[in-house]
Amino acid sequence: MNNITNIHYGPLPADSPYVKPFRFHYTQNGKQKSWDLLKVHDSVSIVIFNVTRKKLVFVKQFRPAVYHGIISSDGVQPGDIDMVKYPPKIAVTMELCAGIIDKPISIVEIAREEILEECGYDIPADRIEEIIRYRSGVGTSGAEQTLFYAEVTDADKVPSAGGGVDDEIIDVVEYDVEEARKLTEKGTVVSSPPSFLFGLLWFLVNRAPKI
Repeated sequence: MNNITNIHYGPLPADSPYVKPFRFHYTQNGKQKSWDLLKVHDSVSIVIFNVTRKKLVFVKQFRPAVYHGIISSDGVQPGDIDMVKYPPKIAVTMELCAGIIDKPISIVEIAREEILEECGYDIPADRIEEIIRYRSGVGTSGAEQTLFYAEVTDADKVPSAGGGVDDEIIDVVEYDVEEARKLTEKGTVVSSPPSFLFGLLWFLVNRAPKI
């Protein structure tokens, strides 16, 4: 995952299947305004709890946007990156199992596929519970994300599955409840998106086993 070299930037192609930038014009209280936006796919994310071993199942992966955010905040340009000072591991994030909605199937089936492809658990859709829908990236995309909850067992694990598909490189990690709870303590710094923290807090409040 961390064997990353030859970092460079380029223009966004007009036919990108993932991101389409545009400018939104409107009039508010008689004043002309505009806002630069991105059209992106809606998505799903899933809080997964292995009830056999009482472990939360998360994923880790290298995120170019996070890496860019770190180096650009220090004023570093792509051609001048000190890979010792800025190793790729600084942009490996811990997240919920998740994926974009890019197929003509139900969102719960999208969630089921992601659970299998990323984490290696094969469960039927009726064991995946929809929790809440919310908007992410409200300043740039306003895309909708649906949070699901799924309980899995060791018997659901498919040895040959997990870790992503095609050219994805995903590590599956497990945390017990108390380890996960520490990720939400005051002063903690984590390389995770808000959806991860929201999903984790939802689980701790609503489904975590009582100790």
